[in-house]
Amino acid sequence: MNVPFLDLPAQQAEVADEILTAWQRQLETAAFVGGPEVHAFEQEYAAYIGVAHAVGVSNGTDALELAYRAVGVQPGDEIIMPANTFIATAEAASRLGAVPVLVDVDDEHLLIDPAAIEAAITERTRAIAPVHLFGQTAPLEQIVPIAERHGLTIVEDAAQSQGASGPAGRAGSVGRVAATSFYPGKNLGAAGDAGAVMTDDAEIAATVRNLGGHGSSIKYVHDRVGMNARLDAVQATVLRAKLRRLDTWNAARRDAADRYAELLADVDGLRLPSVREGNEDVWHLYVVRAEERDRVMAELGEAGIGVGIHYPTPVHLTEAYRSLGYRSGQFPVAEAAADSILSLPMFPHLTEQQQVQVASALRAAVQGGAGRSVATDVLVRS
Repeated sequence: MNVPFLDLPAQQAEVADEILTAWQRQLETAAFVGGPEVHAFEQEYAAYIGVAHAVGVSNGTDALELAYRAVGVQPGDEIIMPANTFIATAEAASRLGAVPVLVDVDDEHLLIDPAAIEAAITERTRAIAPVHLFGQTAPLEQIVPIAERHGLTIVEDAAQSQGASGPAGRAGSVGRVAATSFYPGKNLGAAGDAGAVMTDDAEIAATVRNLGGHGSSIKYVHDRVGMNARLDAVQATVLRAKLRRLDTWNAARRDAADRYAELLADVDGLRLPSVREGNEDVWHLYVVRAEERDRVMAELGEAGIGVGIHYPTPVHLTEAYRSLGYRSGQFPVAEAAADSILSLPMFPHLTEQQQVQVASALRAAVQGGAGRSVATDVLVRS
């Protein structure tokens, strides 16, 4: 039996009837852009995160760019962010002419290092973009005081953390503004691209809505140069159905993470993830670190186990950002992690049997094929 890295069909099947009924209503009313479904989702997601405003947008990258623009980031301004992130965190800054300033991450959780942030601040720094990675919140309880001391704005990248919380609060509710992605594979995923910007600031929310609607708040009256970044109503319908199940699905992910921890606890040469103190992880990804990662990954593939790497190249070593002038070895933790990290199958409908199969194959691969298999009658928490 093959084990997929992500089983979206199982998730879709759980909500299919509800979504199809709502889509039929949309076909009958032709309410495809904006309208009651988008408005309802924005209200529901804002309440879920614990903020006053959520503005639905077209995707997570646009959400980041709109968030940066709404807090006044200008061309030439610097935004501090981790080297260990998806490129969109930096890409959204570059698209408006700002400069991504990359820093290293901590070795235990691979989240942005607050000490590195402090060292990277210059007179051109305008914002800090902490990334809530793999389902954990970044150490905002340490970052907020840094931002306040230096008069900087926090723009949270919350694309991998829907429902996560930490000592400073729920992901997406702590900074002045936050951006998220609802790409299908996220904990809360659409049936295509979608995203949102969250804030307690009514002016920022209005600015995001204006910028994302061609710089217009009144039809054919354009206050500024904006962009087309609106959330489609069909995606809002999907997101509303899934939001009602998100806490249950996140709990299932936590159960799966507990099972992996038990099944893999004694595998030499394998480093398991840990939860940062005070965090409630939603396990968007279950990321282990393995010696000879590429060989292990290949053997898992041969065994029918779907795996991934998040991410194989730190942002500063990509061809796209060679112009920033960073060198190999400048961010040793992020670079070392990129050579050893391996994301195992993780999704709400992952079964105990599938996890046993993953653990057995991983144990054999890490131990060079000579390791003992995991017994199928291992007792795990359900």
